[in-house]
Amino acid sequence: MEEPGPGEKRALSIRDIARLAGVSRQTVSRVLNGERYIKPSTEAQVRKVIEEHSWRPNSAARALATARSRTVGLLVSARSHYGPFSAATAIDEAARNRGYAILTATLAREDDESISAALDAFVAQGVEGVVVIAPQQRAHEALQRVTFKVPLVSLHWKSAGDDRVAAFDQLAGARLATRHLIELGHTRIRHLAGPQDWSEAEDRMNGFLAELNDHDLPVTAPILGDWTADLGYEVGLKILHFPDFTAIFASNDQMALGLMHAAADLGVAVPEQLSIVGFDDIPEAKHYSPPLTTVRQDFGWLGARAIAVLLAQIEGEDTGPPAEFPVPQLIVRASTAPPPPGR
Repeated sequence: MEEPGPGEKRALSIRDIARLAGVSRQTVSRVLNGERYIKPSTEAQVRKVIEEHSWRPNSAARALATARSRTVGLLVSARSHYGPFSAATAIDEAARNRGYAILTATLAREDDESISAALDAFVAQGVEGVVVIAPQQRAHEALQRVTFKVPLVSLHWKSAGDDRVAAFDQLAGARLATRHLIELGHTRIRHLAGPQDWSEAEDRMNGFLAELNDHDLPVTAPILGDWTADLGYEVGLKILHFPDFTAIFASNDQMALGLMHAAADLGVAVPEQLSIVGFDDIPEAKHYSPPLTTVRQDFGWLGARAIAVLLAQIEGEDTGPPAEFPVPQLIVRASTAPPPPGR
């Protein structure tokens, strides 16, 4: 190894960290790899030394020493919105907390060739597993056809198998939103759905329809959207001139924002004349005018779950019985209220 020049400071090695912590090099390695059966006090001491010296392990050296890259790939569809990108951020954090680096690629098209090429590129870079965030139906079908060379976990697609998926129960979340409106007294409710080829949009639409059917309420065909506030605004201008409904469940918060903008421009008071519910609870939702009632997903949990499922495959761990898909949380704010008298 080249010696540092005059005035230069040699970078600390794993042996230096072990000496400063008063443990063996193997113990430091076990801490870095997140292995079990290390005394909490020993792990705390090692991590204290690492933090004090702002030390980062040499990933190339670790890969050579262990024949493992401790790297996972993250494949994200380019046609994504707040939810998938928030999940990607959570996955990146969860992977790093487990001692894995992340390589990210964006999927421009959801066909077999594009997905296969992206997975092959990940494998060529030595990743040990891949998380895919591509909620479109076309992407799901392509993933079922391509050959996986490394363990893979998919977000959203519950039909992929409980041991290879991390997701929230979108249908149950949509039922919560719709039930909230029904319990307020609304009987004529519209739904602004997401794109038809998205699994989340389909589940939320089915949840909306199921809840109306369970309460024997009339059903009007959902309006297909594209997740954007611009689309919500355009739809609002078309349907709010002479509304024959008193509430709208939008499949995401951005489209709900567009609806609220249109309502304001047309003089339709929210929630006095029209109640609106969104989905996702984006950070800005509580600052809408009025603050938006919505359905919250815990993306931190989703990222940790995705990485836990993937690393269980990589490391050959038993994950136990399949986890249930958790139900999102209804967040009630000021955009919903009982319908106007007589409506």
